[in-house]
Amino acid sequence: MAQVEATTHREIAAEPGAVRRALADYGETRPKLLPAHYSEYEVREGCEGAGTVVHWKLQATSKRVRDCLIDVTEPAEGEVVESDRNSTMVTTWKVAPGAAEGSSRVTVRTTWQGAGGIGGFFERTFAPKGLARIHDEVLAKLAAETEK
Repeated sequence: MAQVEATTHREIAAEPGAVRRALADYGETRPKLLPAHYSEYEVREGCEGAGTVVHWKLQATSKRVRDCLIDVTEPAEGEVVESDRNSTMVTTWKVAPGAAEGSSRVTVRTTWQGAGGIGGFFERTFAPKGLARIHDEVLAKLAAETEK
């Protein structure tokens, strides 16, 4: 089994603190950011940032649905990390100052241990692109939400 990684980023015309708060707000903001690939969204503990536990189903393809139970941590300033209790999937959202004053650069990176064999080859080849597209949708909605 090899590690699989999907990474994407976006410049957002909003202060880093406001963007990080929006990402870490699982009660109000986060549900607004999720595209149709997510279903059964439910906050189970907490609501904002570290200590939050949230559930969702992620339909990455027509045949692949992940049932995710997420533990949220904030190990460093500007980071929100989502670790799935049901798999090896970890998504790290990093918010840093952007190129322009008052802007943010948001990078999202998801890693997991992929399958072996020929199935693993296809997973490593195609899954990162598909997941990056899903994250791009979240980032576009995050920009729309925070660039007000």
